[in-house]
Amino acid sequence: MHRYRPRAARARFALTPVAVVAAALLQQGNAWAQAEPAPTLKPSPMLREDIPPAVRRQLPTFVEGQSIQGRPDLETVIEGGAELRRGDTVIRADRLEYYQPDDLAKARGNVHINKAGNIFEGPLLELKVDAFEGFFNEPRYRFLRNDAYGEADRVDFIDDKRAIIRNASYTTCKREPGPSWMPDWILRATSIRIDQEEEVGQATGAVLSFKGLPILPVPSMSFPLSEKRKSGLLPPTIGIDNVSGVEVTLPYYWNIAPNRDATLYPTLMTKRGVDLAGEFRYLERDYVGSVRANYLPDDRLRGHDRWGLALKHDGLVPLGTLGPAGVAINVNRVSDDNYWRDFSRTSASLTQRLLAGDGIMSWSRGPLSFTTRVLKWQTLQDPTAPIVPPYDRAPQLVARYLRQDLPRGLEFYTEADYTHFESDPTLTAQPNGKRSFALMQLSRPWQSSWGFFVPKLQLHSTHYEFDSPLASGRRTADRTLPTLSLDSGLVFERDAKYFGRSFRQTLEPRAFYVYTPYRDQSYLPNYDSARVDFNFATIYTENAFGGHDRISDNNLLTLGATSRLLDPETGAEAARFGVAQRLRFKDQRVVLPGETPVSERLSDILFGASVALFPKWVADGTVQYNPKNNHSERTTLGVRYNPGNYRVVSAAYRLQRGLSEQVDVGWQWPLNDLWGQADEKLGAGLGLGEGRWYSVGRLNYSLKDRRIVDAVLGLEYDGGCWLGRVVVERLQSSTSSSNKRILFQLEFVGLTKIGSNALQTLKQNIPRYQFLREQITVPSRFSNYD
Repeated sequence: MHRYRPRAARARFALTPVAVVAAALLQQGNAWAQAEPAPTLKPSPMLREDIPPAVRRQLPTFVEGQSIQGRPDLETVIEGGAELRRGDTVIRADRLEYYQPDDLAKARGNVHINKAGNIFEGPLLELKVDAFEGFFNEPRYRFLRNDAYGEADRVDFIDDKRAIIRNASYTTCKREPGPSWMPDWILRATSIRIDQEEEVGQATGAVLSFKGLPILPVPSMSFPLSEKRKSGLLPPTIGIDNVSGVEVTLPYYWNIAPNRDATLYPTLMTKRGVDLAGEFRYLERDYVGSVRANYLPDDRLRGHDRWGLALKHDGLVPLGTLGPAGVAINVNRVSDDNYWRDFSRTSASLTQRLLAGDGIMSWSRGPLSFTTRVLKWQTLQDPTAPIVPPYDRAPQLVARYLRQDLPRGLEFYTEADYTHFESDPTLTAQPNGKRSFALMQLSRPWQSSWGFFVPKLQLHSTHYEFDSPLASGRRTADRTLPTLSLDSGLVFERDAKYFGRSFRQTLEPRAFYVYTPYRDQSYLPNYDSARVDFNFATIYTENAFGGHDRISDNNLLTLGATSRLLDPETGAEAARFGVAQRLRFKDQRVVLPGETPVSERLSDILFGASVALFPKWVADGTVQYNPKNNHSERTTLGVRYNPGNYRVVSAAYRLQRGLSEQVDVGWQWPLNDLWGQADEKLGAGLGLGEGRWYSVGRLNYSLKDRRIVDAVLGLEYDGGCWLGRVVVERLQSSTSSSNKRILFQLEFVGLTKIGSNALQTLKQNIPRYQFLREQITVPSRFSNYD
């Protein structure tokens, strides 16, 4: 379809539809609204980001200018402000010739193309409009996705997604006025191949210059036009480590498929050798997982080969008519006991002293579920601070059954667990064994908006078979215990006003009583029991221990209360305050090995609060207070101040009396506040403006030892089109040693990053750290529409 319109008709064409609609509405009035259904918007293919080829071929072509002449359906010549428009393509020039049989446009003089938001300008163009095939001489260009621009001798358009730019330049630096201006960084290449479909650029014969100095000459390099994944060499990373020396990593990324990829991380460490590392990730319909491994032959600092393996897999396995079973595999293994100390910044799962090798298969249908598990530990021992290894479970079988729809509101739950525990008896000082545990539980909850009452009856039964006899000579043991608990609470509400704001305030008292008779369990081994943390989540539970080897004898009442401030409009919680204490009527005689019976009638008091009354401030804390000595046994206090993007300060104080006392402070803050420089309102992911310095860091200080435990300190500079980072990191690796390194990184916005991966360190260590450049939204062609 071919339509002509003179320039004067352009305004009339745009206004006519509005006038027609307005007149129709005035004529119809309310009668139209009553007689006809409500009008709806119809979707238009013209509003799509990508116009399908089938639709594109049917789109009309509009031309306009001061002078139009030609032969219908053959050729058209437009002069004086000439314009051709079809779909997402606009061509403007002083003179434009359009040959309709070939769909060929020839433009001369001040030629301007807008193709889906990408701009090209220059003196001469020949282009097949629909196929977008042709050439552009001496163009200037700007790309929508990353706001990059440059100049070239010629652009050859292969199709609407691909182009080759000859003798090209490329930068994302903002153009400043003046003929002598030069961008801070610029990439010059003999050719740049642009692929908008893959969202990648490929430069050959390239030289990257920074501040006028060539810093990276490369025969060929690829760079992203968006955040889309692509195969190829990634920028090298360089770091300085006090143990390993200078570390240089040259990663290669392989985008195997949309759901699979792999990355190779060969790293040269001047004091150790070459570490060969890689990671493979996959995502399928029924399973997902990753494998990461590294191998360092003949570590010069240790005198032997080093390796690490981390495997994770989660998925479903079909079992025919029984339905699918879930499978979870998590395997972590390393070559030696010193691995966690020497490679503290490797994958977090490989830098702990306890490495799990865990395989789980689970199945459920309705109220019934089964779980099979095999767990093997690798314990990395430190001669100066040895630890007792945990028990392997080879295997563990668990069955559970839950019914919450029984008559008269009853709920029933039962659990059966069989586990074979294995470890080194010379280290654990107790025999390996098999444990069978069963729990039956019956409860009847009453719940309403004003309160709840839940009586519960439990029966625990345990049977042991030991691989070797106990000190008493027994090879088996049995234990059966009942438990009765009563949990109740009320909810009171009132309207209140604090700090000039209206709230709905609640008062929620709670009482929890539990009784378990005493059974001597001191002769039983302890395979998996430990005292649970004393906090608001555990103070209302029946057992003082986790695991099944110890069941505490209890005759106690827990009293507590919570008060909350709720926004009456949204229901959002602005503040919460809580207090709780246990009243013990009888000594607790069941304890862990080495502990003494609990004889205090009144437990420590728990105080807790979480406050978010003001948008910029959040604070929370928990205090375990001992009224006998007027001391807090444990205290955790935290506060965060976050007045806006790229401004956050968080502080935490943690006390565990007699063991540790630490202060933790983290921040990200613009230093330009010191000299009163105003922010540019650019939004998240774009920084606060060019020419700004940011201080970033985190400090963990031990008040007990009077020394810094861990520290990350750094500076970031926003140059507009480039970012610079310097980060100093110190991580404690043992009681007497630490790893230190210096990270340098240059980020050329829209192109690449050179140096160490400082961003990963900052994101892992600084709470609520924000990247200075991060794509929050994908640019639309309508944001750069002609």
